[in-house]
Amino acid sequence: MRNKAFIPFTLRTALLMAALAWIGPARAQAASPFADLTAIDREVAEFTGKAIGQNGGAMMPVDRRLRLNACMSPLALSWRTSRRDAVLVQCPDAGSWRVFVPVRMAETGPSAIARGEAVTIAVVGEGFAVSQPGEALDAGAVGDWIRVRTLRSGAGAYSQTDAVRARITRPGEVEVELRE
Repeated sequence: MRNKAFIPFTLRTALLMAALAWIGPARAQAASPFADLTAIDREVAEFTGKAIGQNGGAMMPVDRRLRLNACMSPLALSWRTSRRDAVLVQCPDAGSWRVFVPVRMAETGPSAIARGEAVTIAVVGEGFAVSQPGEALDAGAVGDWIRVRTLRSGAGAYSQTDAVRARITRPGEVEVELRE
């Protein structure tokens, strides 16, 4: 006598394999102790409305060397400042992480500083400001962030190790703001 619930072996195996294929990726992702960096890139692109590399979008994908703890809550995204030069991505879980994703700014006007140009680097903080000569390693308009390097003391030469990011405040002058 044949059982009504009898399913041929090959069909049963096929059903089991289909179920495992459907459940497998979700289980593998849930088992990963790290956040999905590609998902962070997608959320930043959705937040800014621009793809990676476009004006108004992320400058580049999130660094793949990062090992961020998996986030159990939906990510919180906001602009870092009113200038909209970076997106703050944070995991709202207690004691978790946050990442700043730089945004490619649209060209705001003619170049105020050319690559290789001598500049004044002003370092400003609460209650003080100091400046020193330097060289622009990138070109940019007022408001852009560029790399600059300082003049090595007494040598009359520039140092590669002293390269910093600074914001162009006016032609020939950049600013590094120190915050606590």
